[in-house]
Formats: sequence, structure tokens, C-alpha cells
Amino acid sequence: MNIKQVAVVGGGTMGNGIAHVVAMAGFPVTLIDIKAEVLEKALATISKNLGRMVSKEKITQQQMDETLGRIKTSDSLEKGALNADLVIEAVNENFELKKKIFQTLDKVTPADTILASNTSSISITKLAAVTGRADKVIGMHFFNPVPVMKLVEIIRGLDTSDEVYNVIEKLSKDLGKVPVPVNDFPGFVSNRVLMPMINEAIFCVHEGVATAEHVDEVMKLGMAHPMGPLRLADFIGLDVCLDILNVLYEGFRDPKYRPCPLLVKMVDAGKLGDKTGQGFYNHQK
Repeated sequence: MNIKQVAVVGGGTMGNGIAHVVAMAGFPVTLIDIKAEVLEKALATISKNLGRMVSKEKITQQQMDETLGRIKTSDSLEKGALNADLVIEAVNENFELKKKIFQTLDKVTPADTILASNTSSISITKLAAVTGRADKVIGMHFFNPVPVMKLVEIIRGLDTSDEVYNVIEKLSKDLGKVPVPVNDFPGFVSNRVLMPMINEAIFCVHEGVATAEHVDEVMKLGMAHPMGPLRLADFIGLDVCLDILNVLYEGFRDPKYRPCPLLVKMVDAGKLGDKTGQGFYNHQK
């Protein structure tokens, strides 16, 4: 099983970051999104980030041009993924949306194509069950910003084969990442630990224990965190944090994962963090 052609579904922050590192590693990649403006923004972001690497002399202009030359875009899932050896899904943390994508990919891609999800919390086994190739479905959870962060959580579903795991482990290393094997439980390791911390930090603000700034200051100076939990929540997206907490809450049926009412209220108000310009901090330029 050899990976020669990759497709990435979803042109948002994670999707364009994954396409960036895949292309930099020498693989042709098709970035797929139904919205043309998302694809245009994705290419502009990749170009900007590569340009920054050139200016810092981490890569040459030729390497930048070659990387961009390996990236194609498509607004059609059926056409864009048709010849891929590996498809990495990187859309919103919504099971029904992912389910539809995996069902379509199962129909249009060759039988030996590996289907991976960048999900940060949803069951790989559950996604695999909607396909006819459960042995070839796996989780590849990258971290934001993808070109910078080294970790990739590799999640086996119940039926994921050893061969598929080994292929994805090797590919992750080829991308310059550090693969860490994780079993298929809600939130895996990263978000099972991180999201309750963020949620508790939000409860501290909600209950008037301290301001967002002061909570973050305590965690940065006292716990040596490079970024406070509430600033990190804004960076991740408060809607994403809420989605993950809901997956944890529903998956474990444990009240310790109950989302803070303040988080729910902020998401309802459209205050999602960096992406909307306002969250626990004001990000308006």
C-alpha cells in the first residue's frame, strides 16, 4: 500500500494547513471544498505562510513554487477524490456532515483508498461503520497551526488494519510529524485532557472567580503554559470547543464534561473567538 496522491476535504484552517504540509513533503494534493471563496482563501493562506518561510530562509523560493505547484483545488468531492490513495477529511466537528462525506468517499474512491479523519473527538469506529471499508478508516488528528505543530494523534477504529496504521504512521513521519497512537475513545487524549481544563477556566469567569485575563495570567505564570486556556479557546474557536465538549458529555455521560452555560451563551451570540473578532478577548483589528 503506497501513498502517491492525497486529497484533503475542507479548505478551512485545518484543511489548508494539512494540504500545505502534504505538498511540502512532495505529495501531489487536491484540496476540496464546495465554496470557491474558501479555496481561494486557502491558497492565499498557504502562499502567505510559505512566503514567510522564504523570508526567514527556512525554504527557498524554488521550494515554495514547487510546493504550490503540487496543490490543485476542486469544488467536487466526487471528482477531487477520484484518484486519491489517501483522503483526509477536515471539515467541521459534526458527525452528520462527516457521515455524508465518508459515505460519498466510499462510493467514489478506489476500494484500496484509505479514508482518514482529522476529527478531534468523534469516534473513528462510528465513522468507519458508515463505509464498506472499516479496515481502511483511521484518524489523523493534526494540531493548529498544522505547519508548525509536530503532533499527530493516530486513532485506530475497532477494525482498522495494522497495514493501514503502519502506512499512516510512516506518512506522518514523512510529513515531518511525530505520530502518537491513541485508542478510539471520545476526545482521544488531547481533547479529553484539554477541553475540561478550558471548560473549568470558563466556569471561573462565569462564577466571578477571576477575569479571563487573570485566569490566563495564572495559568501562564503559574503553570508555564505558553497561552492561557481562554486565549487558547478563542484561537481554537468557541464553537469548536463546545462541539468537542458535547461529544465528551454525550460519549461518557459524565457531568464533569457538561459545557459551561457561559460558553453556550457566547456561541449562541456568535462570539466565537478569533474567527469572528470577539470571544473572551477582542480580536478586532
